[in-house]
Amino acid sequence: MMNIFDTHAHYDDRAFDEDRDQLISAIHSKGVSGIINCGCSIKSCQSSLELSKKYPFVYFACGIHPEDCESFGDISLLKQSLIPFINDKKCVAVGEIGLDYHYDIDKPTQKLFFEEQIKLAMEYDLPVIIHDREAHADTLEIVRKYKPKGVMHCFSGSVETAKEVLRLGMYIGLGGVVTFKNARKSLEVAASIPLDRLLLETDCPYMAPVPFRGKRCDSSMIAFVAEKIAEERGCTADEILKATEINAHTLFSL
Repeated sequence: MMNIFDTHAHYDDRAFDEDRDQLISAIHSKGVSGIINCGCSIKSCQSSLELSKKYPFVYFACGIHPEDCESFGDISLLKQSLIPFINDKKCVAVGEIGLDYHYDIDKPTQKLFFEEQIKLAMEYDLPVIIHDREAHADTLEIVRKYKPKGVMHCFSGSVETAKEVLRLGMYIGLGGVVTFKNARKSLEVAASIPLDRLLLETDCPYMAPVPFRGKRCDSSMIAFVAEKIAEERGCTADEILKATEINAHTLFSL
């Protein structure tokens, strides 16, 4: 399949240390037209930038993930730490940012970092890539407050929540979860949202779709996600891939 655009990857992860270059080169020949590698810490922002310099079809996003905000240190240094990445021409978004209530991470600190990074993205007219894990209400409250452009990555909410996200002008990112046996909610979302507001992603090396579940994921596997969504929507996988590639180019100004 062609026109595969992976809007959320982590190729700087140690899971790719042994064959990163071979893999990224190979998946481009398998129809992967674009990848956005998302930073979670200053270290991974730097690694993501370096990947984007090496491969013309790889872009990157910079941000402090909610799991990394406590270890970042003084938030007064946040802006000056991220601006060098934001100013790079291959940086297309601020992310991965957001809230994660699955782990015991100070919630006020998470919210502070989330809001400050949204404001930074808006200052530089960049979209945000939002991580929302078990924090739907607080995430939506902050998004309503600022109304940034961007995407809800690895969306796990209901159709009703999806409609609210869409009303706020954002896109919805879906990945391997739609192929899982217990994915009814995600499939309902995939079927209900306008095609021009859908993005596809992997979150690789995690979240590999069936039939690769439990194995290392890569961007070429988005083809299986597109097939499942197409089946649910009554169209072809090629239509899904072409539309979501256009959507990625639109949101990230490519």
